[in-house]
Amino acid sequence: MGHDHHHQVEIIVALLLVAAGLAYGFSARRLDGGWPVWRSILWAGGLVSIAAGMIGPLVQAATTGFTEHMWVHLLIGMIGPLLLVLAAPITLALRVLPTGLARLLTRVLGSRPVRVLSHPVTAALLNAGGLWVLYTTALFHLMHASLTVHVLVHLHVIIAGVVFTAAMISPDPQPHRAGFRVRAGVMVAFIAAHSVLGKWLYAYPPAGVGVEDARRGAQVMYYGGDVVDVIILVLLFAGWYTTGPRPLLLRANVARGISPSPGR
Repeated sequence: MGHDHHHQVEIIVALLLVAAGLAYGFSARRLDGGWPVWRSILWAGGLVSIAAGMIGPLVQAATTGFTEHMWVHLLIGMIGPLLLVLAAPITLALRVLPTGLARLLTRVLGSRPVRVLSHPVTAALLNAGGLWVLYTTALFHLMHASLTVHVLVHLHVIIAGVVFTAAMISPDPQPHRAGFRVRAGVMVAFIAAHSVLGKWLYAYPPAGVGVEDARRGAQVMYYGGDVVDVIILVLLFAGWYTTGPRPLLLRANVARGISPSPGR
């Protein structure tokens, strides 16, 4: 990959991230204190994670080091998407957009293509399946030989990470959100696929990658990925608990004047 062209890509990425940060910040400011500061912090953290994985020394090191490459994957494919999704950008957009644009956005979110793409099974296949294709085919070496492929792969990793995380735990409105059991089942399957891939790379490094470098990189994927996966799983179950049958029953009992029994 040409250094000059790679530098140009970094400039474009930086401009896009700054634009995303400003758009979110100005939108939150328009609500005049009606938007949680912690969500803005999450958005900023997500953009910083993407920036760290797309711009600067880590990106350069990742062109020759498999361990550094895995840190990039963790930042742009898991940590960044998790923070961005929890920042609830769709909810913010719906609150600040003019009525006509807000309705258009709602129709797009409820459209069949978006519904299919955001289904947990589809999202998991795009995410975990994409990683298996990347590391078990010639695509891994092709992305280091071609800047275009490099950019497309990273773009896929980011989008797949965001779509999958949103399908699991998005706080934003989803007209056709899958049920808890479907999401929980897919999440468990995704964790298994991710863990197996980490073990596979530890035992069978990609061609041209040193054994020790491959093992360190596989450990980053395995342990770092597990941390993010567990966070998503905990948030998924927490969301189910707060909206599940028991909380609804308790609220109904309180409304009828029935107090919950002590110790329960």
